[in-house]
Amino acid sequence: MAVVAVALHQHLLAFSQYNKKTRIAPSLPYNSILLRSQRHIQFSLISCSSSSSSSSQTPEASTETAESCVNLGLELFSKGRVKDALSQFETALSLNPNPVEAQAALYNKACCHAYRGEGKKAADCLRIALREYNLKFGTILNDPDLASFRALPEFKELQEEARLGGEDIGYSFRRDLKLISEVQAPFRGVRRFFYIAFTAAAGISTLFTVPRLFRAIKGGDDAPYLWETAGNAAINIGGIILLVALFFWDNKKEEEQLTQISRDETLSRLPLRLSTNRIVELVQLRDTARPVILAGNKETVSLALQRAERFRTELLRRGVLLVPVIWGEGKEAKIEKKGFGFPQKAAAALPSIGEDFEKRAQSITARSKLKAEIRFKAEVVSPAEWERWIKDQQKSEGVTPGEDVYIILRLDGRVRRSGKGMPDWQQIVQELPPMEALLSKLER
Repeated sequence: MAVVAVALHQHLLAFSQYNKKTRIAPSLPYNSILLRSQRHIQFSLISCSSSSSSSSQTPEASTETAESCVNLGLELFSKGRVKDALSQFETALSLNPNPVEAQAALYNKACCHAYRGEGKKAADCLRIALREYNLKFGTILNDPDLASFRALPEFKELQEEARLGGEDIGYSFRRDLKLISEVQAPFRGVRRFFYIAFTAAAGISTLFTVPRLFRAIKGGDDAPYLWETAGNAAINIGGIILLVALFFWDNKKEEEQLTQISRDETLSRLPLRLSTNRIVELVQLRDTARPVILAGNKETVSLALQRAERFRTELLRRGVLLVPVIWGEGKEAKIEKKGFGFPQKAAAALPSIGEDFEKRAQSITARSKLKAEIRFKAEVVSPAEWERWIKDQQKSEGVTPGEDVYIILRLDGRVRRSGKGMPDWQQIVQELPPMEALLSKLER
């Protein structure tokens, strides 16, 4: 069942990736045929924008439309002219855009605000796009251009709204989370059915028992036996209380599971730079490596890395990939002069997670190449986003945010275990099976 859950989780992740070059309509329906047509439509719009900016057309001949403003904004944005791009997206919203154009203008306007560090404005734009223009929350999770926004408290608030799935905002995101939850806990629905059925039966029985109890209390020749009737009533009422308590307990557990799945989804999209300078997301390392996250101050993490060198050979046999995260590095991150998120070369290095992701991910050649690029240690990209996720994980585990911790991930990308301080590498060598072992194959 774990294998099915992971496969479904990967399938949902696969269709939530966002193509940076075709930002005009990021949330058309999630299937491969529509994704292909979506890209075709978007490409034609951007191409149209490029031709309109060429010298073949005079300014008098061109007509300003929402579409042209969005595409011009994207062009300005790609050149690092964020303020001018923001103005174009705002103009597009004032020109009676259709739903696709409005969604694109709002989304890219949010990206501009995120680049400028205006988290509240970015969240407001995304909230409108989610509520009124069917933006998929997976787009926000996957876009590297919103990495700076995902490190802000405003993103956490927006994600919590989407997880709770209000009347309109983020409903599709909660639906996807519940689908994964049902695969991981397939008998929850059956339990709830029995809770409701037994509660109804106990309630009906109580309706007949209570009048008998009153007659037993009043006494008389034909009165029921008091203690027997009182015992039946107590059993029914006690059963109702217990079943209702179990029902609410199950609901609470489901919400905790949805929160964890949402946190795992965020974790799977955190970016890493391998030793070959290639940037990948954690989801791309599934079945290939066991990342071990070391979070703490610089001295503590450096010492842990030095100690790990003594066990390098054995740790590599077990697929361990060290991921050091230094507290406070995210605040010192340098801002790119052009665009935001990943640099252009880094973005180009990311494999496309679209309609051909399954084919690429399962390709023996692609997996072999990726495996060859893993060299014991990786460097985090967007440290602020990593730091926010780790501190959220610390809160969920009852650990004071900011303490030195380590987190060991499974081959399927989920958290295996975590602990305070730095890990005992000899214990990890004994605990983790080699990659070729049967237990590692079952873990995938």
